[in-house]
Amino acid sequence: EVQLVESGGGLVQPGGSLRLSCAASGFTFSIYRMTWIRQAPGKGLEWVSSINSNGGITSYADSVKGRFTISRDNAKNTLYLQMNSLKVEDTAVYYCTKGSEYGTRGQGTQVTVSS
Repeated sequence: EVQLVESGGGLVQPGGSLRLSCAASGFTFSIYRMTWIRQAPGKGLEWVSSINSNGGITSYADSVKGRFTISRDNAKNTLYLQMNSLKVEDTAVYYCTKGSEYGTRGQGTQVTVSS
């Protein structure tokens, strides 16, 4: 059974940083592209970033490019999202997904950016 468990969210002031983690189990993590998506209050799901299986290719939504960094540790079956220079509009529940943004996702972790 595929399991994805996100953690690392919280309340942070604008300009602050957070590092999200996604612990994966139940599948061969190292051969799958992985993705972060988010859902802001009252809005639909938004693709944030993806990384290929070996971490060599990454892509980002324009809204987070230059501020967020996706990475992975295949030895630990863990996906990360380093978020810097956070903005109020980054407030959302963040999910990791197996494969594309339409893949199986975890329960999510809340990120709130507020002064």
